[in-house]
Amino acid sequence: MGEQGQRRRANCWWVAGILLLCFGEQILAQLRYSIAEEVPVGSPVGSVAKDLGLETSTLTDRRFRIVSGPNHALFQLNQNNGVLYVGKSIDREELCEGTKVCLINLKIVVESPLEIHYVGVEITDVNDHSPTFPESEQRLEIAEHTPPGTRFQIHAARDPDVGTQSVRLYKLNPNDFFDIEVRDSEGDKIPFLVLKKPMDREQKAEHRLVLTALDGGSPSRSGRLNLTITVLDANDNRPVFSKDTYSVSLDENAPIGTLVIQLNATDLDEGLNSEIEYSFGKTQNKKVHDTFELDSITGDIRVKGKVDFEDTEIYRLDLQASDKGQLPWTAESRVVIKIKDVNDNKPDIEVTSLSNVVPEDSKPGTVISLISVTDRDSGVNGKVICKISDNVPFDLTPSIEENMYSLVTKGRLDRENVSHYDITITATDCGEPPLSSAKTLRVQVSDVNDNRPVFSQNPFEIYLIENNAPGVSIFSVTAADNDLNENAAITYHIVRDDGLQGDMASFLNVNPDNGHITALKSFDFETLKTFHFHVVASDSGTPSLSSNVTVHVFILDQNDNAPVILYPVSSNGSAEGVEEIPRNVNAGHLVTKVRAYDADIGYNGWLLFSLQEVTDHSLFGLDRYTGQIRTLRSFTETDEAEHRLVILVKDNGNVSLSATATVMVKLVEPKEAFAASDVKSSAKADEENNVTFYLMITLGSVSALFLISIIVLIAMQCSKPTDCTSKYLQETNYDGTLCHSIQYRSGDKRYMLVGPRMSIGSTIVPGSHANTLVLPDRRRASGEVRPCFDFNFKIFFMHSQIIYCGLH
Repeated sequence: MGEQGQRRRANCWWVAGILLLCFGEQILAQLRYSIAEEVPVGSPVGSVAKDLGLETSTLTDRRFRIVSGPNHALFQLNQNNGVLYVGKSIDREELCEGTKVCLINLKIVVESPLEIHYVGVEITDVNDHSPTFPESEQRLEIAEHTPPGTRFQIHAARDPDVGTQSVRLYKLNPNDFFDIEVRDSEGDKIPFLVLKKPMDREQKAEHRLVLTALDGGSPSRSGRLNLTITVLDANDNRPVFSKDTYSVSLDENAPIGTLVIQLNATDLDEGLNSEIEYSFGKTQNKKVHDTFELDSITGDIRVKGKVDFEDTEIYRLDLQASDKGQLPWTAESRVVIKIKDVNDNKPDIEVTSLSNVVPEDSKPGTVISLISVTDRDSGVNGKVICKISDNVPFDLTPSIEENMYSLVTKGRLDRENVSHYDITITATDCGEPPLSSAKTLRVQVSDVNDNRPVFSQNPFEIYLIENNAPGVSIFSVTAADNDLNENAAITYHIVRDDGLQGDMASFLNVNPDNGHITALKSFDFETLKTFHFHVVASDSGTPSLSSNVTVHVFILDQNDNAPVILYPVSSNGSAEGVEEIPRNVNAGHLVTKVRAYDADIGYNGWLLFSLQEVTDHSLFGLDRYTGQIRTLRSFTETDEAEHRLVILVKDNGNVSLSATATVMVKLVEPKEAFAASDVKSSAKADEENNVTFYLMITLGSVSALFLISIIVLIAMQCSKPTDCTSKYLQETNYDGTLCHSIQYRSGDKRYMLVGPRMSIGSTIVPGSHANTLVLPDRRRASGEVRPCFDFNFKIFFMHSQIIYCGLH
């Protein structure tokens, strides 16, 4: 097979089968391929997806890729077919100089679920270098009396290739005096020129030879060295080292000036011919000269530069000992210095973050990052123990590969409690003393929609004055959400239910952004006193979460109704009437009673009566609170027969409203009065019968409402023993206003008016809405709650028209 074919050959084998190991969501496997160096870019290495049993159609979606690392750019992974290709030109000698096995380790990751696979690619050597000598020519000086069998070291050829591709043999051109001998030393082949028979300088003073170095490739490559040998006269004995090879150990980081070894060579000659001078071999590399120094007189080798085990584990020093004869002899030896490792390197932590953001609803065992730890020291000094900081819901799980870990979640996360974690990863080696390093990884916890909006209170209560302006904001509800961004963006809407409450909700609108509630109509206290509706707050998460709140609306009364005259009323509907009385009546005689009512309540419905116009102030008087008109004195012959009285009826609102009634009082003789009285009493009897019927219906309704009110209040007090409320009773039959209890005297009688926000002196008349049970808020000094009612009242009639509550 040709060299080009050999370069393109790529062998794939299983190292120990497929090793499968599950760590939460990881499936690990290890493959190994072999490929020759210098193969063209784009050459296939192996079908990784096929060998791992992965579906090629899912590679792109699962982000099939090589994790960045040392030398990862040398290869490329095709996500369409799962084949590993050569990405750059590969020179084995550049990557793995001096090593027998050149192995490039790759980490390949696929997601959903996460799988980590380790692929090793061995770069095999090809015979792409020829042996080379450090110099093109080497000169040797050999005394003419040198005995046969004497050996002279020649420059060794160097071949960067390894194994059979390196230097295998040396050949010397045919001649009569010299032969070549090769000695193996620490894996190197050192050539020696061996003298076959004595030389005669007088016959030939100089010999020219050609030394050829051959490697073991097929075809073989070679290099040439020209040898020039000058024959010298005189000095008969050459120096001799005590050992051909010295071996010594040296601690890493040895101080400069440390004695490594003292060489010893002897020469049997005398005088200058026996004085020895030491030197490094001519082919010694520069690193040896930078690290060690040699005393040419004493033969002491001392430390000159930094000694680093991780840089070079072993040094090989080629040395010479020469005498000072006129024609000096030279001896060669080698010193092998083995460096002993000390714990001088901290572990190095490499973090490959799959993502530094983890959702707060991640399950335990979710992989966050891949951690690899390396220590340049060897043995126990390179053994590393890895751990993470305490009190974090994360853990390190070891991988199939040594010093490889996965950072995974081990508990539930809650962003509302902790939004991020600073995880400190500490790696400590087992050296003495141990060295450690740490790296901090910040993991952000991303928000998920796991919190409902929460209203600032529940329920809300609105006290709204009637006759509000439509389209104006009347209230605002607010809710808060502990989530972030769209998960915390709240919108509001009103629940549109069926029935009465749903009808009322249709007259309201809420701003979906800020919760401002707007009334679309004006409310009338006399029509509606209280209602409630529901507002829902929803966040913008997926799925959306929501909560609702009940809003109770209490309509407050406003003085928007003028008093209405019930009596007197003429046939055309005007507030006018005629009253006839005998002339002989005494002072205090009841002429008539003006009856009126106001649809408002409290002070707005409290009516006061006054005489606006009267023909004679001395004749008639008007009760301010009851509207009764009585005579102040007896009539005389000089008093006019007809008197006009204009009565003003006004309420007690902040802006008072009023109405007037006109009463014409005619004085008649007693007989006429009796006749007229009989006629009027007959007509009035029918009227009063009708009024009495309606009053009985009203009385029955009021009594029933009062009993229901008592039962409801008792139930409320039992269910809320610590709060005797004075708010509206939420029953359809009640007015729903705050409670008032009003007392006043008229003559020798004492009255108590019970009604919604009634004022002192207010009159309760049929149809006045003054039938609401009023409950004061009272508690005992000891803190014991008493019912909000502790009085008795009875309803009785006066003049068959006006209802009073007499207090006992």
